[in-house]
Amino acid sequence: MEEHALEMFEVGPCETPHQMGFLIGRRFSRFIQSRLSRDLILRNQLLPWARAPESRPLLEALCEHNQTKFPRYWDELVGTAEGADVPVLDIVLINFRKEILPFIPDKETKSDLPEKAIECSDVLVVGESMAVAAHNEDANVALVGHTYLIKGTLSNGLCFISYTYAGELPSCAFGFNNNGMGFTLNAVPPSKEEIVASGIGRNFISRDLLEATSMTDATNKIRSAEASVGHSYNLIDLKARRICNLETASRTRVSVNEVDDTPFFHANMYLHLQVKQVEDENSISRQKRAAVLPKKSKQEFLSLLGDTDDAKYPIYMSGPTLYTLCTALVDLDEQTLSIIKGNPKKGEVSHTFSLSSPDLKKL
Repeated sequence: MEEHALEMFEVGPCETPHQMGFLIGRRFSRFIQSRLSRDLILRNQLLPWARAPESRPLLEALCEHNQTKFPRYWDELVGTAEGADVPVLDIVLINFRKEILPFIPDKETKSDLPEKAIECSDVLVVGESMAVAAHNEDANVALVGHTYLIKGTLSNGLCFISYTYAGELPSCAFGFNNNGMGFTLNAVPPSKEEIVASGIGRNFISRDLLEATSMTDATNKIRSAEASVGHSYNLIDLKARRICNLETASRTRVSVNEVDDTPFFHANMYLHLQVKQVEDENSISRQKRAAVLPKKSKQEFLSLLGDTDDAKYPIYMSGPTLYTLCTALVDLDEQTLSIIKGNPKKGEVSHTFSLSSPDLKKL
């Protein structure tokens, strides 16, 4: 499947979370089935591992712990599989891939499969004249043409916009709700000894963030999650005009960095939480390049995220294995979320949403 126009599905309110998941799965069954058939990480690593008897303890514990903590989201996940007419196991595995891959024996992994923490770049600022979060959504080739937008409405009136990977819970990428709360995400690479088996999955944590009511609530959701693998969260609070970067690791470790008038760039390495991590040349290179680029306006932020000066490790990725799927721009003062297709230096805005509207109106 080639690149496609980013489609949006408005769903809800629904009687049950399972129904919401089912409707999403049915609406995007073509994308989900295509993604599952082409995802080499799923087919060459996750599925062979899951079919082996020794996988049972970890897989069953992951499912049990996440279903117990987040029963509504678990029902949503199962509903997605049933609506898309695909095996529930496949949907479980792609949602837990980050929590499973560190425990697959090295002999079973394929060195040509790009599943390191090379996912996403952000540049953030909150100053007198500008409060902006700009985000590159980076992923491996299996996700090209396999993403969509979910505009979900819950029975309590909460409405969210979520950029979603086919078959995964909304949102492992970025999202916003009508409480004025949003987030973007950056992968980070804790070393294996820092990862706790069968903890809470990152996709379940970010799905929970879509329902956050405030910066405090979002932070508490992250702190209490007992995550298996670390992550970096860029929390955005429109009402308070704040952006905070939270770096997390297992055993409920969290470090909070309040973004101010000094532009803050985050790639895919821990910057302020002291955690043993895998050194990643790609991320280090992007971090160094961003440090020397101008960052005084929204256009300069977008030019930074579109930078391809380093041919080996560009900030804007265009293959053959790693791609920037889109760029998101949140303007806290204009209270808008814009999604840009193509290189953000010159790319076209495909969707813009009013974040001040009760129903997150598309502009």
